[in-house]
Amino acid sequence: MRTLVLAAGLSLSACVGPREAVMLPAAPFVVVLGTAQDGGLPQLACRGENCRRAREEPGFRRLVTSLLLVDPRSGQRWLFDATPDLPEQLERSEAVAPRAPAVGRPALFDGVFLTHAHVGHYSGLLQLGREAYGSEAQLVHASPRMTAFLAENGPWGLLIEAGHLRVEPMAPGEVVELAPDLRVRALAVPHRDEYSDTLAFVIDGPRRSCLYLPDVDKWAKLEPPIEALLAEVDLALVDGSFFSAGELPGRSMEEIPHPFVVESLERFAPLPASERAKLIFTHLNHSNPACDPGGPEAVQVRAAGCRVASEGLLLEL
Repeated sequence: MRTLVLAAGLSLSACVGPREAVMLPAAPFVVVLGTAQDGGLPQLACRGENCRRAREEPGFRRLVTSLLLVDPRSGQRWLFDATPDLPEQLERSEAVAPRAPAVGRPALFDGVFLTHAHVGHYSGLLQLGREAYGSEAQLVHASPRMTAFLAENGPWGLLIEAGHLRVEPMAPGEVVELAPDLRVRALAVPHRDEYSDTLAFVIDGPRRSCLYLPDVDKWAKLEPPIEALLAEVDLALVDGSFFSAGELPGRSMEEIPHPFVVESLERFAPLPASERAKLIFTHLNHSNPACDPGGPEAVQVRAAGCRVASEGLLLEL
C-alpha cells in the first residue's frame, strides 16, 4: 500500500503544481480533504491553544472532515460529506482531479455521499443553490431518513425543487457501483440522530478498501464490532473527535458522545500490528491535543501503531 501526503494543513491548490508533477496514481484513490470536527480549526469564538495557533499559523488549520474518491481512468470524482469548507475543498479536489471547463453549471462531483445531518457533514450543500454556484442536479446519496429530511425541510427542499440536488436514498447494506471494480457500501452507525440516522461507508477499490467512519457514539454500540469491520478493509478513517475526557470545560461530554482516542488505543491494543496500522483518526475536535502532529498525544497515537489523519493524505485503492 502506497501513501502520499500531497499537502498537510495547506490548500492543495497552493502546494501542488500540474497533474504530472504530483505523480498521481493511475488507479482509484482517496484524498483526505479535511480532518476537523464540524466547527473546524480554529473554531468560532475559541481562545484555546489549538485555535490560537491555527489563527497564527495557516499550516496548523484543519478543514472540516471530508474525503474525495477519484477514479483517474474515467476522470470521475465523488465527495464524502459536504462541509462548510466546501469552497476550499473543491479547490483541493481540482488539484488532484481537475475538470475541463464546461458550459453552464454542471454538477461538481459525480456523486456526494452524506453520513448524517450534523452541520459539518451536509451544510456545504447550500453552496450548490441559486445564491452561490447554482448547480445542475448534483447527485446526492443519503440514508432514507436523511433523504426525507432534506426533501421536507427548508432550505434543503428548495435545492431539490429547483433542480440543484437530486437525492437518492441509500439504505444500510446497499451498494452503489461506480465502476466494475469500484463500489461504495453503506453501514448503519449509532450516533446522535436528531434529524437523520447515521451512515459510514466502505469504499472497495481494485486492490484496497477503505472505511470512512467519522462519527460514532461509542465503539461498544457499533454492530458489527469495529474489529470485524477492520478485518474487512485495508484502511480505516475513524472517529478521533476527542483525545480524552475533560477537553471541553463547561460542557457535558455525555451530550456529545464519541470514543475518546485513549479509549480507542486501549481497545485496539490487543490487535495485531497489521490491524492497528489500518487506523487513521479523523474528525478531530478543535480541543483535541492530537491536532499537533509534534505533540505528545500524536506521538502516543503513532507509538500505538496508528495515525492521525493529515489533510492531503492520498491513499491508493
